[in-house]
Order: sequence, then C-alpha cells, then structure tokens
Amino acid sequence: MKIRRAEKSDQAAVWGIIGPIIRGGAEYALDRDMSEGDALAYWYGPEKETWVAEVDGVVLGSYYLKANQAGGGRHVANCGYTVSDEARGRGIARAMCEHSLERAREAGFRAMQFNFVVATNVRAVALWERMGFRTLTRLPGAFMHPDQGEVDALVMYQRLD
Repeated sequence: MKIRRAEKSDQAAVWGIIGPIIRGGAEYALDRDMSEGDALAYWYGPEKETWVAEVDGVVLGSYYLKANQAGGGRHVANCGYTVSDEARGRGIARAMCEHSLERAREAGFRAMQFNFVVATNVRAVALWERMGFRTLTRLPGAFMHPDQGEVDALVMYQRLD
C-alpha cells in the first residue's frame, strides 16, 4: 500500500469513494444531496492536506488533515477518512490513521481531535480507540441517522507530544 498526496487527477476516484458515503448519510454530517463539485471542494479544501491510499495504482481510500480551529486552536489537528466499500477490512483506514498521526506530528500539531464521530459507526470508533484516541464526550442524539433516527456523536482526542 502506498499513501501519497492526492492530486487533481485522483478526484474521480476520491468521488467514487466519498460519494456513496455522503449519499448514504450514516457516517458524515454532510448534506446527502451535496453535489460532486461541492464534495470535492470540501475534501480538497485549501486549508487541508489531502492524501490517498492506493494498492497497485488503485485508490482505495483518502483522508484530509487540517487544523481543527484557527488562532489558539491551530495546534490541534483534525482529519476525515474514507475507504471504498470493497476495501473495508483490509487495513486501509488503520494505515491512513497511522500516516495522519505521523504527518500531524511532522507538521507541528500537538494533538488530534475528531469533532463528530457518529457513535453507530462502530468500526471507526473501535479503530480510533485502538489507535490511542479516547472519547472526551458523547453528544446525545446529535446526529440524524437515516435508518436509526437520532444517534449520539462522539468527540475523540489524542495528544501527539
């Protein structure tokens, strides 16, 4: 597996991964009818470093890294991750998380925070916990799941220094 900076030429592959996840509405607090252009503008935003994970030249996952907040909060990183359906369970998310933690340290971040992890995304929650994140708080009913209605969201955090 290779993790490298995303290029403009990767956008179709990245959309092929994030599009179904956005449309599904169960993992990200993004508008389910978000256009491809708006989704890619969000994922590749100028405030973000965007990366892709590929195997044999095929993009199977992507993540972005950015400052969680401006000003006095800019020493804390934030990331978003996505893996294609066919690549789930193959260690892609774990490899991207490891890479993002290393990259965040290199960039001078002192912590990483996930602001809104949907609690029903149990695979992600379990992975983040294995990677050293801890849940700081639970936001009761903060996410409207398309099948389960109101579900909790978690704020997860890890010091990097």
